[in-house]
Amino acid sequence: MWKRTASAWAFMIVSGCGGGSSSGGMAPATPTMPTTPSTSTTVVTTGLQAPWAITFNGTTALVSERGTARILAVGTNGSLTSIATIAGVNGSGEGGLLGITVHDGYLYAYFTAGTENRIERYPLTGAGASTRLGAAQTLLTGIPSRTNHNGGRLAFGPDGMLYATTGDAGTSSRAQDLTSLAGKILRMTPDGRIPANNPFPNSYVYSYGHRNVQGLAWASDGTLYASEFGENTWDELNIIKAGGNYGWPAAEGKVGGTLYIDPVQQWPTAEASPSGIAISGGNLYIANLRGERLRKVPLAAVATATEFYTKQYGRLRDVVAAPDGRLYILTNNTDGRGTPQAGDDRILSTPLL
Repeated sequence: MWKRTASAWAFMIVSGCGGGSSSGGMAPATPTMPTTPSTSTTVVTTGLQAPWAITFNGTTALVSERGTARILAVGTNGSLTSIATIAGVNGSGEGGLLGITVHDGYLYAYFTAGTENRIERYPLTGAGASTRLGAAQTLLTGIPSRTNHNGGRLAFGPDGMLYATTGDAGTSSRAQDLTSLAGKILRMTPDGRIPANNPFPNSYVYSYGHRNVQGLAWASDGTLYASEFGENTWDELNIIKAGGNYGWPAAEGKVGGTLYIDPVQQWPTAEASPSGIAISGGNLYIANLRGERLRKVPLAAVATATEFYTKQYGRLRDVVAAPDGRLYILTNNTDGRGTPQAGDDRILSTPLL
């Protein structure tokens, strides 16, 4: 299987959130089969501007917009209400307001502020269109930023801790540097402290050797899965272990051996660019940007997958399990890399596939 160093590929174009140019290379370990969903897919809302993440405050969907820095509440009739504009957001390219999540009465946000990425939280009051954010509480600063590879996903684990994904910010060596917050999955308490049982003493780092992780989800048995952008050969689905080294920049995709943890599944970059992921009903769902499809990976057979909506709705940024038991899928065609359709960007809703 493929193994390479960053210098060996320095001449190649580095892919961002849209995925790198495919180098051909090897086929995925298990070929996937495009399908057309037999279930009913509906449009929840339209008219979003470069949206990045969906989370829920009770039954109300909240959406982040990368460029406007707005948090929008989605009404039951699909109406959009701007409940806040996050102060301090200053990003270009892939930077801006990225991941959001809700936990114990707070909204958490990850965003670019010039030369750094930050994590803040805000008290939540009200409900629905009347939801409001209180004063910002800064949890973590100094995460390296750039116009690409900013990571940005936030999620709370079953242990009650906040996990955050960071990219290598365009400098691949940072991913192996345990003194840098870049190219990592970070773990912290809800108020931003370093947990005593983190794998590296006095460090937020939970796992390292990542190029650009944008999806986090836990199975019912506590297993943590993450989706990761490769460069020009392989995108990855990984099982994350505390203290694990996932190989970037020395490894991309499955390389074998004992130095790095191999992904459980990989895809050519032209068919993937995996962003947000969700787990529901014994399956893991992956929203793909460049690949323009939704993948379903059964947790009982994580080396396999089925594909839905291929090239139907364009680039897909996020997928979440909604409180009503359906999947909410977020398109991402208005960020300058896609081809917007009428009504883009939008949120789609479907029963579990």
